This record gives sequence, structure tokens and C-alpha cells, in this order.
Amino acid sequence: MAKLHEYQSKTLLRAAGILTPKGGMVETPGEARALATGIGGPVVVKAQVWVTGRAGRNLIRFADAPEAATTAAEQMLGQKIGGFTIDRLLVEERLTIEQEFYLGLIIDDHARAPVLILSAVGGSGIEEIARQHPDQMARLVVNVGTGLRDFEARDLCRRAGISGKLLLPLSTLVLQFFTTVRGCEARAAEINPLAMTAAGSLVALDARITVDDNAVFRHPELGIEIAREFDRPPTPLERAAWAVEKDDYRGTFYFVQMETEFHKSEGVIGFHGNGGGGAMINMDALLAHGFRIANFVDTSGNPPASKVYRAARLILSQPGIDGYFMGGSGVASQEQYHSARGLVKAFMDAPLNVPAVIRIGGNAEEQAIAILQRANGTFPAPVEAYGRDDPPDQCVERLRALTRDYVPSPEPAPRHTPQPAEPYQFETLTGGTVTYDHAVCRGCESKVCVESCDPKILSLEGGVPVLNISREEARRGGCTECLACEVECYFLGSRGGRIMLPLPDVIGQEH
Repeated sequence: MAKLHEYQSKTLLRAAGILTPKGGMVETPGEARALATGIGGPVVVKAQVWVTGRAGRNLIRFADAPEAATTAAEQMLGQKIGGFTIDRLLVEERLTIEQEFYLGLIIDDHARAPVLILSAVGGSGIEEIARQHPDQMARLVVNVGTGLRDFEARDLCRRAGISGKLLLPLSTLVLQFFTTVRGCEARAAEINPLAMTAAGSLVALDARITVDDNAVFRHPELGIEIAREFDRPPTPLERAAWAVEKDDYRGTFYFVQMETEFHKSEGVIGFHGNGGGGAMINMDALLAHGFRIANFVDTSGNPPASKVYRAARLILSQPGIDGYFMGGSGVASQEQYHSARGLVKAFMDAPLNVPAVIRIGGNAEEQAIAILQRANGTFPAPVEAYGRDDPPDQCVERLRALTRDYVPSPEPAPRHTPQPAEPYQFETLTGGTVTYDHAVCRGCESKVCVESCDPKILSLEGGVPVLNISREEARRGGCTECLACEVECYFLGSRGGRIMLPLPDVIGQEH
């Protein structure tokens, strides 16, 4: 689920009429000083990070003067927390609090409905507070058809022990809160603490909203970079992976960077899964053998070869990895020769300079293994391929042996691809270009590109491959980017076929 920063969450609440402290976001100590001076009184300086218990981590500081706010900013900015760097702070006025409340919402999958939670006691450690004060906490399952009604909000407040002059303003705020989080299709949200100030106002002192991943595309106004659940800002490679995934509905490409600071010979592996549960088993095997894992990738749900290709290129773009390991469930329904061709093209284009072990069980695994084994010798490093009956531990042991013995090439030469003398071209769904050099194709005896084309969109005309659909139909998805017309042509044909696939900027384009 995509998380909003505290400042983003409060911006939404303010738009709904809920009060929040005066303040703003800063990125430098000087900005913190200027904002604190403008507020003109005691302030709170808070790190904008996706972690709980910030006070216990000393990520919330109180400052009575602009100088103290500057010092707090200097100490927090640039600090690393759980693998990410604090780069933004929220500086807000410090208010005098008379009472703290908790207000939250979750989507309850069992109830198939949103559930509101209100507590007359709020603050840090709300779970423990709830255990200690069960009589001051109330829950309400909201009917998704009718939404939250006025009398239901008042009843929720009464059951939490709230009455008198506070009943109406708090129930009104509950209605505003529900309207806000429903409007942005949140899976979870909370205001904690919701404070009654000495001035008699209800103010959201802290807030968090988490938006359903599947709803992010409907809310560009939220400025969510990646519809994925991270507990830190996304890395450049995670941004690049999302750029591939968000516009290509075919299969899944999930990328999480687990380590970023490592060097060669530290036993760090680029990991490529195909099937979530099976991928975890293979990761466990790597960890049990003393490897570290640079990233988690899952390409499953029958992705095209081009998506597997881009995933492999992202993995290989991590400098310092010592090996490449792919492992999945062994019962994947997708045709594994697509994955094999995506890997082979990636290994040729990169080119592969670390040993790779591929455990590629599933439909047509024998064909996939043969495609990978056939490619050995085409790139500097060795590749070994295994199927579903080969235990993950055994495959990891082979990777250990290969990484121990392999000496990387200091400057692996890129694959040479001559300019076509007589190009025939068409575009693909993801902006790729398929090119056949008809001057080369005429002398090809196998015509393997036509035979191996998965969507069967090629025919022979005058002894050369051409589309049997329109170029526009190919661009709209008629070409499924199975990559066969390049990979099979390279090994079994005349090498007249070439596919250029755009890559994220962090990798650079193909040679």
C-alpha cells in the first residue's frame, strides 16, 4: 500500500476542514530556522519518515527558539534510519494539549467494509492504551452503501465515553475524517494524537494515510511516486522498476532493493524470483548458505519476455553483485521459455559478467533449460539451468562453487550488432522496435523467426519475414514481445533479427 507522509496526510485533512498545527516542510537547517522564526514561538521538529515510534527514536524534537530548531534540523537531516536517509523535516507550532484522542480507519477484509476506531485516550503506544482502557475505545463497521451518517458518528463518540460540549465538534470531525479517507481510497488512516488544545480546538497533531495501490492511478493529485508499500523513500532502481510496471499490465514485476552499500567479493546476490512463495524458499536457501541478497524481484503471472528482460537488466545494473540467482515455485503456470529468452537477451546485452544459476520450474521447463544452456559461451560468465525437481539448496551450492571460481572480465565487450543494410521495422507495445535486415534474412535457411513467433504475426514474403497484421495492430499489442525472433534467430538463424527495448535511464539504453 502506498503511504503518504505526515505532511501530505495533513494537507488532505486541512482541505476537509480539520485543523492542523501551523508549519511546513523543510529540507535544510536554514529553512527550519526561517520557518520557526515565522511561527514565532515554540516548535516541534519531526523527521518525515515512514516509521512508527519516532519519539522513541529521537526523531521528534522540541525547540523553544529558532536556534534550537536549527540545531535539531542539523542533527536529523542526513541521518540514516533503517537504510534510508532523512531528507525532509516538518516544523510546526507546539501547542498546549489538554486531552489526546485516537481516530483511525482500516479496511477490514473479513467485514468487507471500512471500520472506524475512536479512543478517548490517544498518543504513543495506542495498542497498549487500548488494552488498558477498553471502555474508552469504540469501533464502527461503516456500511459502504450509505457511508457514515451523522447519528452513527455521534453514537461512536458516545460509546467511546465522549459527551457534553465535545460531542458535536468531535462527531463532526469524525465525519470529515471519513469523507477524506474515503475520497482518496485509503486502506488505512489515523490521526494520533487528535488533541484538544488549551484554546478549546480539536487539532490533528499527527496523521498517516495509506492509499490502496490499485487506486493510485485515479489520484494523481496525491503525488504518489510508486504504488508499492515501502517503509522508506524508493531507491532509483525501485523507481525504474515501477516505471516499467505501471504501464504494462502483462504479468507482475515487483522490485525491492534490500541492500545498496556493498562491494565485490562480499557474497551479495542479485535475486530474481518467479512466483512469490517459491521465491521466498529460494531466498531462504541463499541466506542459509551465507549469501546476502541485493534485491528481491518477482516476475510472475505470465509476464512477457520483455518484462523479464527489463527485470534482469535492472538486477544486473547493481554494481558489486557476485552472482545472479533465479528461483521460483516450480509449478508456475507461465510458459517458462518466455522467461528464458528474456534472460538470454539480457545476459547478451548487459553482458553477463557474474555467474548465474537459474531454477526455472514450470510449464515447458525443459525447453527453457535448453534455451539457457544453449547460450553458454555467448557472454563472459557461465549460466547453469535447473528445473523443479532440483532442490534449491543444491542450486545454491552450485552458485557458491561458480562464484568461488569465476574471475570477472575487467571490461566485457558489448555485443556487436551491425547496422542493417535493408531494414524492415515495426514498433511494439512498450516502445520497442523490431528490425529484420532483409538483406541477411534472404540467405537464412531456417526462417526460425516465423516458426518461433509466439503470436504468429509473421509470414514469409519473397523469402523474408514480414508482418501478417498491420503495423498499428503490432504496436497495440499484436507483437507480444516474446523476443523469439531475436534470440532464436541469433542461435538458429542468420542473426538478421534485432529487438530494441527502451530501458530506464538508470541503466542506459542497449548497445
